[in-house]
Amino acid sequence: MTRRADLNTAARWTLAGDDIPPSPAPRAAADLRVTLDDPALGEALTQAADFGRLSNDDIRALRASRRRTFVTGATATLALALGIGAWQQGAFGPPAPVTTHYETKRGQQLDLALADGSKLQLNGDTSLDVTLGDRQRRVALRRGEVYFDVAHEPARPFVVAAAGSETRVLGTAFDVDVARREVKLDVYRGRVRFGGAGGSVEVPAGWRSRFAGAVAQAPVRFDATQQDWRQNWLDTDDMRLEDLVDTLNRRGGPVIAPPPPALAGLALSGRFKLDNAETLLGAIGAAYGFETVRAGDRIRIVKTSHS
Repeated sequence: MTRRADLNTAARWTLAGDDIPPSPAPRAAADLRVTLDDPALGEALTQAADFGRLSNDDIRALRASRRRTFVTGATATLALALGIGAWQQGAFGPPAPVTTHYETKRGQQLDLALADGSKLQLNGDTSLDVTLGDRQRRVALRRGEVYFDVAHEPARPFVVAAAGSETRVLGTAFDVDVARREVKLDVYRGRVRFGGAGGSVEVPAGWRSRFAGAVAQAPVRFDATQQDWRQNWLDTDDMRLEDLVDTLNRRGGPVIAPPPPALAGLALSGRFKLDNAETLLGAIGAAYGFETVRAGDRIRIVKTSHS
């Protein structure tokens, strides 16, 4: 058995107190008991409680004042005791909160129930990290779209960070969509603080906002009672065609190639059914001068010759 193993066994045996088994004492137990009974250790622990930590010079001074020599391994035991004392005084704080990663694929949706009672609904092709700390609950939304129904906890704000924006709430229901050039927010219940380095806005229920260029735009109304992407519907104002393509791709089915640059920025407004991407794009294209071309499991968008 190694010296470290001897010390570990002896420490458990020695610290058992009245529960010490009748079996013979392990090796090094006598050395550890001498160390624990040494007045210098008691004085060191008292100072550790007052100051949080002793320097090596302080420890040497205490040892010299008592005119004693610790047995082999006493220095390591003292350091461990001081560390325990500092931890008990809160010097090292609580353990770091655990971050959990969640991700969905194209065509996959996922319902999550967090430990704090909040509920999340992930759209397809979505990636996020969730951290539930003692003072703050935080989500880092890397891509995709999530509907949040946040449990009310005034002492622990809930923050969603996405593409430079932050959505800060205490308890409410809202949707965050990370698009190519902006972050879109729809609030269904309560109110949230939304913005970033360039400022923030307060968005109440029934209003939506966008974040682009480090600035949150003034909120505009929408009908929060209507069905949304969770029921295969999309209600949007000035949505770029390239973002509509991304939204449709999240739902699975044939892969839609990014639209050509001349069409990518085409602004669309309205209420669209999302259950058949090819039919939807065909109807929009008839009004805006493009058509779809199907090749196997892929769809391309091309300008019509007369547009």
